Amino acid sequence: MLKTVNRLAVASACLLMTSLPVQAHFQLVYTPEVNVTKPGDQPVKLIFWHPFENGHVMDMGEPLEFYAVHRGEKIDLKSTLSPITFTGSENSAAAYDGTLTLKRSGDYVMVVVPAPYYEESEDLYIQQLTKSYVNRNEIPTDWMESQGLKTEILPLNRPTNIVAGSTFTGRVLSEGKPAAGIEVEIEFMAAEPDMAINSPKASTVSPMPGGAIVAISDENGYFTFGIPKAGFWGFAALGSGPDTEFQGKELSQDAVLWVRAYDVK
Repeated sequence: MLKTVNRLAVASACLLMTSLPVQAHFQLVYTPEVNVTKPGDQPVKLIFWHPFENGHVMDMGEPLEFYAVHRGEKIDLKSTLSPITFTGSENSAAAYDGTLTLKRSGDYVMVVVPAPYYEESEDLYIQQLTKSYVNRNEIPTDWMESQGLKTEILPLNRPTNIVAGSTFTGRVLSEGKPAAGIEVEIEFMAAEPDMAINSPKASTVSPMPGGAIVAISDENGYFTFGIPKAGFWGFAALGSGPDTEFQGKELSQDAVLWVRAYDVK
């Protein structure tokens, strides 16, 4: 926890110097439809961004790994990647297009292990090991399973059909064990990517006053958050991974999870 507190302290110092809002970095593994019925290809975008603010986009290096897990089988997706330029409201940066091919019914857990990103303002590297989910035909198969990452968030609610107005609970794991006292930043995807033009759609909400929304994992690694609105919600467990250094500098190895919430109609 000390490392994440130090990271926030550095960000706060930058805030005092620049008078700019502190924004949460979030790795996206995004496809607009997470509940599908037909087999076929689903387009995916990998973007390192500030989606709540529709803010600054960070350059992604070539991912170290990109794959899906379906019925316990690992499906390599790295060969489907092609570099793109994603243009946010403030700047353009390197990102990637990919493809997820759906065949059998069930859950497809998409995982990206990105190359560490150097954040100059904090003088550290950030690596966000990220999971998101697509389901075919409403048959649960894999969503409740750990994927054996160095660090990850294990969902305790089905991540493809969270009810807006209910709660979501996750468990932060580090090397497969519960991680206590971890700061979990919570992000709403206020501006979803337009898949056709590699830029965001219009923002649907404004960022919350007071900065990042944060929960703390308890002694067993659990945290709970009330989901107030339909859409995509992201959770980033800061510094929860075992790796703490990269190229002679501090590394914040984070676990990121994306879920989709819906209104009851």
